[in-house]
Amino acid sequence: MTVAEARQPQQDRSRATRARLLESAITCLADLGWTASTVAVVAEHAGVSRGAAQHHFPTREALFTAALEQVTTERAAEMRREVSEKRREFDTAAIVDLVFGLFTGTFFRAALMLWVAAASEPQLRDQIVPLEARIGREIHRSVVELLGVDEQVEGVRETVQATLDLARGLGLATLLTDDSARRDRIARQWATILDATLHP
Repeated sequence: MTVAEARQPQQDRSRATRARLLESAITCLADLGWTASTVAVVAEHAGVSRGAAQHHFPTREALFTAALEQVTTERAAEMRREVSEKRREFDTAAIVDLVFGLFTGTFFRAALMLWVAAASEPQLRDQIVPLEARIGREIHRSVVELLGVDEQVEGVRETVQATLDLARGLGLATLLTDDSARRDRIARQWATILDATLHP
């Protein structure tokens, strides 16, 4: 067995540990909030030692920023896969449903907890603001692509951004109660408005 072959299982374990930590960070953040989601709590949830957690992520901010980035990347890839597999079935209403779905569930709750914490913690804010700006640009670009529109046309960029802002606002409404029925009605109406605005 070569040195490289001997190292492989260790690298695999290291990657698996990192993946468990990132997944647990999102779950803990969504369920417990920022204050209660310490590195020790996340490590326990992931089934790894605190030392192992700190080996991968030297600070709490690094752990949660990496978790947000990882989940965003996965969700964007998942969205592209879904659209690619069902390209012919995707009309404007299906695209709106897909976009609105980005702002619900565990990931959105976790991201919201980070945003709130970052508002009052400068060290976290310094990491989250540029990450959120990049995530926002990527999601915006994906939605433009999905809708098949040209941002150079007057009003298109603002209309796409309004879609994302509406989805985020409706996502906030689902945090305390099940608002899915109202969200579905608004999604249908917004899809009609989008069609009329973007594909006159």
